[in-house]
Amino acid sequence: MIQKIKNKKVWIPLLIIVIAAIGIMMKFYGDDDQISVEAEKVEKRDVIHKVNASGVIQPEEEVQITSMVSGWITDITVLEGDTVNPGQHLISIDRKQYQAAYDQTASQVKSSEANLKKTKSQMSRTETLYAQKLISKQELEQIEASYELAISQVEQARAALLSREDELSKTRLVAPKYGIVTSLTKEEGEMALGGMFNPGVLMTIADLSFMEVLADVNENDVVTINIGDTTEIEIDAFPDTVFYGTVSEIAHTAQNLNMGSQQQVTNFKVKVKLLDPPKRIRPGMSSTVNIISETIKNTISIPIQALTARSENYHELKDNKKNDNKKWGDDDKDDNYSDVKENLDVVFILVDEFEDEKASEGEKFALVRPVDVGLSSADYYSVKSGLKENELIVTGRYRVLSKELQHGMKVKYKEESNSFSNGIKNKN
Repeated sequence: MIQKIKNKKVWIPLLIIVIAAIGIMMKFYGDDDQISVEAEKVEKRDVIHKVNASGVIQPEEEVQITSMVSGWITDITVLEGDTVNPGQHLISIDRKQYQAAYDQTASQVKSSEANLKKTKSQMSRTETLYAQKLISKQELEQIEASYELAISQVEQARAALLSREDELSKTRLVAPKYGIVTSLTKEEGEMALGGMFNPGVLMTIADLSFMEVLADVNENDVVTINIGDTTEIEIDAFPDTVFYGTVSEIAHTAQNLNMGSQQQVTNFKVKVKLLDPPKRIRPGMSSTVNIISETIKNTISIPIQALTARSENYHELKDNKKNDNKKWGDDDKDDNYSDVKENLDVVFILVDEFEDEKASEGEKFALVRPVDVGLSSADYYSVKSGLKENELIVTGRYRVLSKELQHGMKVKYKEESNSFSNGIKNKN
């Protein structure tokens, strides 16, 4: 008996809680299947269209120091992070073989010059003898040919000497401009690979006071941006800070990723100049840019979520005021529905009167209103036509806007939440 009483004491509170919960749910949903939606007044605002893209930080200009001659590195005078000035000595390459080649060529120059001098003297004597008719013209022509050959040999030797001198000078690498050493790929004792084609990079110098973002912009967006467009830049290394810049260059050739696959992406490289880069910025940092491609000032606008679609014959689709619980988008069709035609961009406005019927206190009618939208921002569409300032439009929820609301449907206003509820009442 005592156990039964204890059980009753447990079940009675639980029963009360269940009954209360059911009551709350019935009050919330209502007997007529009420659905909450949100609404707000149409306002004028600035609509700013932004193109979002990711990119990396890089210097506007950087110089890669390479060697035109091959050899062992004997000296490196700077470290990564050092500041260098134009003409400053950076790297020395072993010059022994180039010095030897230079000396050998210099000796050849002297030898050829001596031979030229000798040949010139011989030609002078030969000309004298020929004038005295002591030798034949053939002998004179032979010595003249020898003289021309000697001149050519001197010129070749001198050109070779200039080439050897140039090679020798290239064993000493200097800074071409002011900047900071951002990378150093070699150490003393390593081999520098030189040559005209594909020489190895020994060092990179950049002026970090002039930085830019190299961004990848989708092909659908690149046509909307122009040189000089203002940009907002967020650098991952500097959270909660927005930097500003301008578009300085737009590539004319696309870069394709994942070619031949369904995930193929076509992007264009866009350079954005940073107007005031932070002191601790480094090349290679990740960033995001928002390129402001167009702005419309003080225009009628609507939230993006308020825009939906309805058939152009929306007003023919049954008597919505009678509210027979037929929801928009149901697969089942009856004689009250016309054939669905091309969809229109629409919003739902809220009014107090529809077809000579006035809404009761606390209620309004939801009417379809076709609109012509233009520029979009992250949150709003500009409206070219179809709406006036201060008109009340439904802004949510998605299912309500996309499927459940119908032209002429009666809704209830919940002032405390600035929302509206579907007030369907069957008139049977």
